[in-house]
Amino acid sequence: MSTSPISRIARNITKSVLSREQMDGVGAKVYRSIGSQALRNLDPFLMLDEFDVRAPGGFPDHPHRGFETVTYMLEGEFLHEDFKGHKGRIGPGDLQWMSAAKGIVHAEIPANNSRAHGLQLWINLSSKNKLSEPNYQEYPKEKVVEATPEEGVTIKVIAGESYGVKSPVMTRTPTMFIDVKMKKGKKIEQVIPKNYAGFIYTIAGSALYGGSKHSSEAHHTLVLSANEGDHIPVESTSDDCHFVVIAGEPINEPIVQHGPFVMNTQREIYQAFADYQHGRNGFEGAPEWTSSIRDRWSS
Repeated sequence: MSTSPISRIARNITKSVLSREQMDGVGAKVYRSIGSQALRNLDPFLMLDEFDVRAPGGFPDHPHRGFETVTYMLEGEFLHEDFKGHKGRIGPGDLQWMSAAKGIVHAEIPANNSRAHGLQLWINLSSKNKLSEPNYQEYPKEKVVEATPEEGVTIKVIAGESYGVKSPVMTRTPTMFIDVKMKKGKKIEQVIPKNYAGFIYTIAGSALYGGSKHSSEAHHTLVLSANEGDHIPVESTSDDCHFVVIAGEPINEPIVQHGPFVMNTQREIYQAFADYQHGRNGFEGAPEWTSSIRDRWSS
């Protein structure tokens, strides 16, 4: 894919939604982007949270089926453990791409008393992949590739491609995900495949986004137009401009979601609950399992 726009048609911003702080999990503060009342989903994306967690808060033992979760740490550390014995730490700049598929039960909590701040994205899976085997792709900070188009611009390429730098992450649902930091006055033009739906989430600072130069500050979700545009231009208006660009190929299938389960029909949701409760079809051992980190911060 070319790193410079050819047709010169820019995407614009069609909707802007301010995320407000809310509580989730156990004592965890989140700014919910996709997945809020104002923006339920944006096919293929189901949810994006900017989380801010301190012990004893966190996300204790809970199940998933039918989608993928992407956890990208900005500051601090999370401990992670699942019911199949997979465990580890996710530190600053680290990436965990978890395909829950037919079933995962896991826990995520702060590793220490410091702030754990990051992003978690939920990406839907197509019906043919919803009941496939779960897997993980985990990359420490040093393995998350980076593009530097010019001084004052840093782009972490979490998935997809930016300025000729390609992420090694394999995406079952075709996805691009970049983390951008820019100094004041700097500009980029990020290529986005024409068939991708996408959005920008602003973490800090301010900038002008899209062909119409939409001005936005922190904690806003900016939905990109679905025109034939092949890129999104951004011009920073502050020295601390920080945002992510996320786009993907729509699946165009029915979405039926109930809590941690995302399937195509209500019957499949009932089946997911039954499988989890009875420990079958991917949830073997789940009813009896308790993570070793669940009560780490209990008094």
